[in-house]
Amino acid sequence: MLTFVVGASTALAAVPLKVDVKHKPREKEWRSMETRTLEHAAGFSPRSDVIKLSKYGGDLSQKTEAKGFFYPKKIRDRWWLVDPKGYRFIHLAICSIFPAIKSDEAKEAFQKKFGSNEKWAELTTAEMRTNGFNGSGSWSDDELLGKATQRVAYCPNWNFMSSYGRNRGGIYRKPGHTGYPNDAIFVFDPEFETFAMEHAKKLAATKDDPWLLGHFSDNEMPLRDECLENFLGLPKEEHGHKAAWKWLQKRKGAKASLNDINDQDREDFLELVADRYFSIVSKAIKTHDPNHLYLGCRFHGRVKYSKVAFQAAGRHLDVISINHYNSWTPDREQLDNWTKWSGKPFIITEFYSKGADTGFPNDSGAGWLVKTQKDRGLFYQNFCIGLLESKNCVGWHYFRYQDNDIKSKRPDPLNTVSNKGIWTAYFEEYPDYLRLIKQLNLNVYPLIDWLDKGGKVHP
Repeated sequence: MLTFVVGASTALAAVPLKVDVKHKPREKEWRSMETRTLEHAAGFSPRSDVIKLSKYGGDLSQKTEAKGFFYPKKIRDRWWLVDPKGYRFIHLAICSIFPAIKSDEAKEAFQKKFGSNEKWAELTTAEMRTNGFNGSGSWSDDELLGKATQRVAYCPNWNFMSSYGRNRGGIYRKPGHTGYPNDAIFVFDPEFETFAMEHAKKLAATKDDPWLLGHFSDNEMPLRDECLENFLGLPKEEHGHKAAWKWLQKRKGAKASLNDINDQDREDFLELVADRYFSIVSKAIKTHDPNHLYLGCRFHGRVKYSKVAFQAAGRHLDVISINHYNSWTPDREQLDNWTKWSGKPFIITEFYSKGADTGFPNDSGAGWLVKTQKDRGLFYQNFCIGLLESKNCVGWHYFRYQDNDIKSKRPDPLNTVSNKGIWTAYFEEYPDYLRLIKQLNLNVYPLIDWLDKGGKVHP
């Protein structure tokens, strides 16, 4: 059992607050965004007593059926994850948790603070737990973190489609994800289904691990509104091109052309592509690991507005994963739609902001630019409060553990110049940022109870 002492007992006063932000760093002017924090939860008092949690980080105050593994459950009108012991659970995780050592300065800092990978895992998971995190997200060193005394629930990404594409040929690197020819994934290749079933055999090694929350199959698949045109634009010998023309001619007649395509055609073909991908991968995952959740491919971009994509996902996923950028405050109608369309809860698997007070140019990445580390913490509280208000969100994964190392001689061309981490490249925390993260994280369960009893967080 884990315990935390949280906050002061006095009710917090509502204070109007706006934070200066830029959506794109190249914007000339800062704009002020209305921001809500725990201080705007009039009548809510951060817990002053000891919060008792299960060893997984679940809420011991309410118990339901224990299945030995994580699973989703709707309790009254709110979706939850349930931990292996039967306690309601919100997955509060960080992406890319691994010891990045890409410069002499980082190596020296690592040796001074940790001295070994094992000590890093011990201290890092303990620090995460102290600050209210109970999980790791995509691209984390799950094996190393799993050796720590204070484990966290993890979610590996198995890269089904991108691994197939690497063997097949034709993929390339894009900022944040894999690129496919004409943004058309290889879902109609007859070999993909066989590959997926073989690839999923790797999952059997951890199928009995209760700390495994669930599986991602890929990251940010290009499920576009113009999916039909993209497939038709492939070379004629490609399976995707052949499948798209056959589908269109069956629908429109033998003399069908690109000029005949309408919005309904685009929607229906996108649903076909998404359904085929999710059904193939889900079957492979569940064949080799029937115990854990299938979390999807981390939707991003305009697919977040696609009813048919969410309907397809809902037929095959246990929880819908979404990388959510471009919203300072989550749009309630959009959050409601995701579950209305899919019939499943969702988990936010990427979001972040960048501080202008770090010396980074901050000219890459999708996250908001703010002026200070405190402002980053205010954004974290504002964004996550909006997620909790939806009643359909079962967790979030902050992107990412560390800043990239600007002194690296082996830079990541996508991420070297932005302040994304909660910790620096040299393993030091941003205290003003982490303080506000911790305050929100450690109050998630009492805040949910307060919201569900009619509490309102006013601007």
